[in-house]
Amino acid sequence: MSIVLVHCSCAADGSADRIAARLVEERLAACVSQLPGMRSTYRWQGETHTDDEVLLLIKTTRERYPALAARLLELHPYELPEIIAVDVSAAHLPYAAWVAHEVGVS
Repeated sequence: MSIVLVHCSCAADGSADRIAARLVEERLAACVSQLPGMRSTYRWQGETHTDDEVLLLIKTTRERYPALAARLLELHPYELPEIIAVDVSAAHLPYAAWVAHEVGVS
């Protein structure tokens, strides 16, 4: 089993709670940690913006990543959401097994 950590930023408007709950309920993610208090500065459509955001750290498996990414695109209010998957090169084996079990991968 191959664990991935998916980063996804959300507006600080409550959408992160809704997205996190849906991903776990639908067994696309074993766990979603929310890091509030993030402030992002970025260029969008030719202008510089600075917004308060929440960073989601989503734990899933490589096998479930395509379905998770597709669902994030459906749930996310941004036109172009950040969806970045990082392979986990090492993990506590019982934790990795739990992640796989929770997303229905054995």
